[in-house]
Amino acid sequence: MSGAPAEVDRSASPDFVQSLARGLAVITAFDADNPRRTLSDVARATGLTRATARRFLHTLVELGYVDTAGTVFWLTPRVLDLGYSYLSAMPLSDLAQPHLEKLSSRLDESSSVAVLDGTDIVYVGRVQVRRIMTIGITIGTRFPAYATSMGRVLLAALPAAELDAHLARADVHAHTPHGLTDEAALRPELATVAEQGWALVDQELEPGLRSLAAPVRDRDGRVVAAINLSTHAARYTLDHLREQVVPELVATAGALSADLATVTR
Repeated sequence: MSGAPAEVDRSASPDFVQSLARGLAVITAFDADNPRRTLSDVARATGLTRATARRFLHTLVELGYVDTAGTVFWLTPRVLDLGYSYLSAMPLSDLAQPHLEKLSSRLDESSSVAVLDGTDIVYVGRVQVRRIMTIGITIGTRFPAYATSMGRVLLAALPAAELDAHLARADVHAHTPHGLTDEAALRPELATVAEQGWALVDQELEPGLRSLAAPVRDRDGRVVAAINLSTHAARYTLDHLREQVVPELVATAGALSADLATVTR
């Protein structure tokens, strides 16, 4: 995660609040790689002057979203309230949890639900059975959509114009020797996912990790999320995943979609 652009053209919208954008940029300047930052770090990451960054940081300290030891700043758990507001207003997370638990219990593998946000997927639900990745995954974890099974399910469901715009912004490259290297390689894969209704990513995000995903639809049939199951390559062959695990996953996605269709927003 990186700080949002601090300076945005005010003329873009008469309703745009520059100070709010700057405050959010300061918050998002902190991430897993940079959990603690100095004033200079924050100013550099956000493009703000030191004086402006200082005012925002100390305002956030007063509000309880940031703590400090003088020259170093870090986010406090209160920041989670911002994300919780989104999750608590989103029935998907609550509805998904029992389905994830049943799926993980039946197959003894980790399962998750994610949504598309920009060029990333964001995890909004997860049941972890065992740690199969060196990268920790929690609610709010983000990965490039094109490199993940859930991301490919979500991308495959986009209208053509939206997909074109998405891929124009995405930096498609291989994360492992197994990964797709560019947009030209990705597009036929997305077409296959759209046709078959599920995605399989074999060791493209991390060596040894295989992941399956299927779409979750709302009451209008629109793909609004994806559900996945992750396993180590040594546990199942690709044929076993396709023949035995895919039907379980697709059925779970269908059950979650049915539940979601009953929710009145």
